[in-house]
Amino acid sequence: MFVQTEPTPNPATLKFLPGREVMKEGTIFYQNQDSAVNSPLAQNLFSIKGVESVFFGSDFITITKADVNEWTLMKPAILGCIIEHFTMNKPVISEQVPRTEHSYDENDSDVVKKIKELLDTKVRPAVAMDGGDIIFNNYNEGVVFLQMQGACQGCPSSTATLKMGIENMLKHYIPEIREVRPVEA
Repeated sequence: MFVQTEPTPNPATLKFLPGREVMKEGTIFYQNQDSAVNSPLAQNLFSIKGVESVFFGSDFITITKADVNEWTLMKPAILGCIIEHFTMNKPVISEQVPRTEHSYDENDSDVVKKIKELLDTKVRPAVAMDGGDIIFNNYNEGVVFLQMQGACQGCPSSTATLKMGIENMLKHYIPEIREVRPVEA
């Protein structure tokens, strides 16, 4: 088994591509070992010194490290952990409870439905290429609240992505939108 790595716009985050499906549906983001009780793979990754968060996408794993740690020292242990996990055919998730695709609610306003559709079709595929995800949190009086996950969380360019990219795009398609703001997990 060969696992490729790709840099992300966030220097503290690397994207690992095991060459197989990681998540059958949706994504899941673990910000610490305690939150990863339903994932044997995430638990093992958190046992590696310096791993701060683990994000699972459809065919990739994004790992964020503590600033004081170096990728050159961490990468071999992370690669070994991923290879061992997949070659032993262990489940990535023991019980499926990811916060995933935006849930569509028939009671959503037309504006919220449009926001979710634009995020799912135009934004999320692009940020997944960088090893992250963006989840709709709330819409209130012209302000859209979004949660950054994976490589996007803590990325130096995430504010620019939110303001210059996502906010401008949403304003273009939905005139009611005045602003986009990040929500911390």
